[in-house]
Amino acid sequence: MNHVDLQVNGYAGVDFNGNELSTEQVQHACDVMRSHDVDRCLATVITDSMDAMCARISRIVDAIEADSDIAKTIAGIHVEGPFLSPLDGYAGAHPKSEIRAATIEDAGRLLDAGRGHVRLVTLAPEQDPDGVTTRWLHDRGIIVAAGHTNASLDELDVAIDAGLSMFTHLGNACPSQVPRHDNIVQRVLSRASRLSISFIADGFHIPMMALGNYLQCVPEENIVIVSDAISAAGLGPGTYALAGQNVHVDADGAAWAECRTHFAGCATSVQTMAEKLRTELKIEEARIRTWTRTNPARLLAGK
Repeated sequence: MNHVDLQVNGYAGVDFNGNELSTEQVQHACDVMRSHDVDRCLATVITDSMDAMCARISRIVDAIEADSDIAKTIAGIHVEGPFLSPLDGYAGAHPKSEIRAATIEDAGRLLDAGRGHVRLVTLAPEQDPDGVTTRWLHDRGIIVAAGHTNASLDELDVAIDAGLSMFTHLGNACPSQVPRHDNIVQRVLSRASRLSISFIADGFHIPMMALGNYLQCVPEENIVIVSDAISAAGLGPGTYALAGQNVHVDADGAAWAECRTHFAGCATSVQTMAEKLRTELKIEEARIRTWTRTNPARLLAGK
């Protein structure tokens, strides 16, 4: 089964957020991804200074435009940040010092660096409270997702009305302890008919039992499985790079930030996630195919 992964920070020892990223490195990551049944992906650039993010986006675009095999695999770029919540837990692995409110000017700089290859932007609706930047991105054909957010229901609804159509890795990028009823997971699930919702199905970011519950709350056509893969994906235990920070991967495959308070990306392939869905949640093959290929491919096609 060939998968479409909308969130890949790196793979097989290659960090897409690296400051010395080469076309040869990107080609290697793509080769290994294809061997792990990933047909297409979005290379993900996470929060840093605007200059650093734009330079990293541009390097990925250089590789896409230099090599036809890379272009077949990397369908575009997912910009995750810098318009995220700076609050503890919600910021996750993103440096708080570089998180900022959304503006059309900054969004324009990111899109200009992408030279037409930026396909998805993740932001926190509370950083764009009137939805102006969300609408501006949507009008330019960009998929706008909420993520790393503690948006209220009203803020979510304003964003949806402005063109927000997705939520990035629900159940993650929030504190380990939240109000038991009124929290971002419950708010987003209450809007599941209006949003495509992505989940990291590695069993670490969300216990498989909880993931099974969440999946029952979302319409089939709105479920998307993403890897959130980092350079450690496909390599096993060790210490690996993610945007200038070290991430430690345990023997069980969990990828931790150096502080050990939260996960920082994922070292599990979509191929392995599909197997976990199949064996641990008893999901049939056709539904897995819908979540890992049909639905994300439809989003990329703008449908």
